[in-house]
Amino acid sequence: MYFYIKALHIIFVVTWFAGLFYMPRLFIYATEAGEKEPLERDILRKQFSIMMKRLWYGITWPSAILTLIFGVTVMLMGDWDKILFKPEGRWFLMKWIFILGLFAYHFSLHRLFKEEMAGVFRFSSTQLRIWNEVATIFLFAIVFLVAVKQSMSLVWGIGGLICLVVILMLAIRIYKKIRQGNS
Repeated sequence: MYFYIKALHIIFVVTWFAGLFYMPRLFIYATEAGEKEPLERDILRKQFSIMMKRLWYGITWPSAILTLIFGVTVMLMGDWDKILFKPEGRWFLMKWIFILGLFAYHFSLHRLFKEEMAGVFRFSSTQLRIWNEVATIFLFAIVFLVAVKQSMSLVWGIGGLICLVVILMLAIRIYKKIRQGNS
């Protein structure tokens, strides 16, 4: 039964991340719709609102909850909880810290979702593009921790994450320059 539960956990991790990746894109599109003529803006924002609600409540939230339920079940069935605070379990403790950060990110998206549903667009599309990459950073950190476990050094792990952040920020800047050049 353990491997079936583990497979379900992985499946819901994937669907949760799909929502975490796509939701900020919808925020960006709705924000950029504000630059259109009023009629077009209203039509676009109404459609994005429908898409956001379906994605958030139909996929992202259920996937987050099921990821947590199946993840805790795998942890308990596999006795992973017994090594959590031991030297050989440092990777697992770090994974849980990143998972807590990922849930904090999830709740920040929920707040943005509620604001946009209320017609409040506080952030520029560039700021939202940057925020969109936070999920990528969590994904890299968690997958590397799970894949290499204790053979990964903290220095290399942090260094790798810093390099990833630099690459993502450069990509956003380049994309912005390309968009401005095409305008």
